[in-house]
Amino acid sequence: MHRGLLYLVAIIGWFICQVLAWRISNTLEADFCVEVMNEAPQKIGTPDIMNMNQGSQFTSFAWTDR
Repeated sequence: MHRGLLYLVAIIGWFICQVLAWRISNTLEADFCVEVMNEAPQKIGTPDIMNMNQGSQFTSFAWTDR
């Protein structure tokens, strides 16, 4: 069995108190975060405000240029 870290990104609608989209990855690449952010608006529309930490995947060009 491999041991290591898994990374979770989840988009939560605070007003409706539901997880709109989520992914788990074994790397810190930004691609899985971008996939989740592209999936979430299909359920409730484009959010007015997004709150996130300042991790490398959220400050990368893949995230900021989408």
